[in-house]
Amino acid sequence: MATLERLNFDNTYARLPDVFHTRLAPTPLPEPYLVSFNPDAAALIGLSPEESKRLDFPEYFSGNRLLPGSEPLAMLYAGHQFGYYVPQLGDGRAILLGEIRNGSGECWDMQLKGSGQTPYSREGDGRAVLRSSIREYLCSEAMHGLGIPTTRALCIVGSDAPVYREKVETAAVLTRLAPSHVRFGSFEVFYYRRQDAHIATLADYVIARHFPHLDGLADRHARFFGEVAARTARLMAHWQAVGFAHGVMNTDNMSILGLTFDYGPFGFMERYDPAFICNHSDTGGRYAFYQQPQIGQWNLAALAQALTPLAPAEELNRVLEEYGKIYLESHLSLMRQKLGLTQPWEEDIELVEELLGMMHSSQLDYTSLFRSLGGFDSAPGSRNEALHDQFVDRAAFDAWAARYGARLHGEASVDAERKVRMDKVNPKYILRNHLAQDAIIRAQQHDYSELERLLQLLRHPFDEQPGMKNYALPAPSGEPPVVVSCSS
Repeated sequence: MATLERLNFDNTYARLPDVFHTRLAPTPLPEPYLVSFNPDAAALIGLSPEESKRLDFPEYFSGNRLLPGSEPLAMLYAGHQFGYYVPQLGDGRAILLGEIRNGSGECWDMQLKGSGQTPYSREGDGRAVLRSSIREYLCSEAMHGLGIPTTRALCIVGSDAPVYREKVETAAVLTRLAPSHVRFGSFEVFYYRRQDAHIATLADYVIARHFPHLDGLADRHARFFGEVAARTARLMAHWQAVGFAHGVMNTDNMSILGLTFDYGPFGFMERYDPAFICNHSDTGGRYAFYQQPQIGQWNLAALAQALTPLAPAEELNRVLEEYGKIYLESHLSLMRQKLGLTQPWEEDIELVEELLGMMHSSQLDYTSLFRSLGGFDSAPGSRNEALHDQFVDRAAFDAWAARYGARLHGEASVDAERKVRMDKVNPKYILRNHLAQDAIIRAQQHDYSELERLLQLLRHPFDEQPGMKNYALPAPSGEPPVVVSCSS
């Protein structure tokens, strides 16, 4: 395992022409201290966990001191925000230190989020606050625990330096890891500037590093777009199946690798409501839960437009038409797994939609209901009272339960075996907003015990964890909801 001085940097993005980025050092953070360190993420870059105990560790991960071999820069990009094109965005509060190659040959970007102003800050202060840093830190690791493609989080470094948002908060820097931070908007900026050569340079760079099987092919750019579209479709299916709402699906927040990216006003849905809006700033509901799959396609259309200098529009559109099919197949497959079904039957989509409809009208907790469904007794005549009593229209549930039981018998399902399968795909624990908020409030008082408890819990969301029953429950009745917005 490596020390901080011996991390193996290989900064390929820094070797791209200067038009793709601005080289600058992070802004020093006053009197930094370590809030939390994630050894699982450290293993990705071959960093010894013992290094986190060094007195100078916060100096490196606040940006006060540069890691040997790093070449800090802020990336340029643009993007469509809430449907409107913004011609220049870029890393306004994040600096890419470089890329670290681990012992297996994998390369990971290391980025400091909240590391000060850059030329792309647009009058912002370039800082992140402890509140938003904890939310991203916990959620990226929660998503990884759920098996959903995501960026990762190495550590949080805090400071008592004030940061002004809706109220005065304290500063923090989150160290984020990802195979790449290139996003849809990285291509859009050059398309709208009519700099086709830069689009080609970036596309070929991404292909060579992340899609090497396409490198050198005459139609590589259309094929590349097809793979991005497929990854995005599968990511949307995962989000919908687990009940996750991103909140700000702008094209500058869409990863070219199909990762969950740029956590802000996200939310795991509690009471099932397809119109769930997790972002208080989204007054029009553009990024409501049920909209996410089609927004994924809309964003891909924006990327396709940016790639038209490299591939025929007809070919890109033909590829884009496959998105819906890939999404529907992926989502239905995931929902079958959540119901413990092993064989595809045509009527499965109706079985899923009827259940979701009853959950909506009964205002049932999405995660808890699917977890409890693992205990369904498929024997004819079984009343399944623990489930039955949760629904408002109990006759409708009984009718659905009879169809579900018959469906299970149709594939010779064994209840005990099915429950084991279902418990592996229906989490018991998710990062509920009230849990994150409790950890934030304590951390603001320099008590990080709840943050560490949640980090450990969310690493194993499918396991029964003794003494953690309350963490599987929705927010207490009557407790005001946690409001999150774009400032989160």
